Amino acid sequence: MKLNITVLPGDGIGPEVTAQAVKSLKAIASEFGHNFRFKYALMGAEAIDATGSPLPKETLALCKSSDAILFGAIGDPKYDNDPSAKIRPEQGLLELRKSLGLFANIRPVKAYDNLIDKSPLKRENIEGTDISIYRELTGGIYFGEKKLSEDGNTASDLCEYSRMEISRIAHLAFKAAQSRKKKVTLVDKANVLESSRLWRKVVTEIGETYPDVNLEFLFVDNAAMQLILNPKQFDVILTENMFGDIISDEASVIGGSIGLLASASIGKKYALFEPIHGSFPQAKNKDIANPIASILSAAMLLEHFGLVKEAKIIQKAVEKSMELAITTPDLNTSNIQVTTTNVGDFIEDYILHPKDSDLNFTNIHLGQSTII
Repeated sequence: MKLNITVLPGDGIGPEVTAQAVKSLKAIASEFGHNFRFKYALMGAEAIDATGSPLPKETLALCKSSDAILFGAIGDPKYDNDPSAKIRPEQGLLELRKSLGLFANIRPVKAYDNLIDKSPLKRENIEGTDISIYRELTGGIYFGEKKLSEDGNTASDLCEYSRMEISRIAHLAFKAAQSRKKKVTLVDKANVLESSRLWRKVVTEIGETYPDVNLEFLFVDNAAMQLILNPKQFDVILTENMFGDIISDEASVIGGSIGLLASASIGKKYALFEPIHGSFPQAKNKDIANPIASILSAAMLLEHFGLVKEAKIIQKAVEKSMELAITTPDLNTSNIQVTTTNVGDFIEDYILHPKDSDLNFTNIHLGQSTII
């Protein structure tokens, strides 16, 4: 298969983790005879510094001409610590999502057997957790009308949803549930918000057309608590933009690190794949950031194009890296320091030589992958 992939490394640790995802995709292309072409562009704080815009026109044009987009991270302390800044890195990502019509964000959450003890949650509560979060991505409070009074003392953000916006992601969530455990949980705040009441009405109607899928409802505050107390009760979680942003980050503690959570943002024509973590500027250029989420995002990219066997090899390589404790400091407390690059090297080596990787992993710890 031939794919043109736009790579947006972004800010902070974005370039470091994205490099490992590209490395895994190149290994897949080599092993399976695919033709993946990568073109790079600026977005975020780096783009503001270079062009004055968080999403330059050239970047958007390149994304629109590509088959898929692989994104790193966005954000910089100089903007985070300046609430008066008119141009912000995050505006680039929001504009990109809107321009490409990326209305559905899909975030898998899984408790890996080899990492359960890394989670701050009890083993018996999280063991066997396997959730897919469907977050609406281009509506709601993030995109609603924003107002600030002339005296600067009153502000408002409009949360607005249409039946169409709710319907299109709800169908995706129900279809996903049909191939999983056949359960959808709508997370909302219908006891307070009119927009949530519309969500319940529309999703209930759609649910009736999927009789094999069980539909349940939870208020977002209760859902946040249940994610910690009993995450195994969930299969597919469907929710609006802001609630999905919050609970998916909360769910990262189940796996033991936010550096494990991948995501896909899809629309009718375009698709973007990214780790859900932020730019983590404290770790920038230190080669300690966890690249697994970015690598698993690359696996989701492959799945999106029907390359299921290839995606499963990446997933198996990731699980093997965890089994052998070839993980970055956020998950590895041993005396052997494994870098971002080491993890990427191991994943690459496993894809190309899966039978030999068990023998090679000690050398990969040293950053020297030995091909037997």
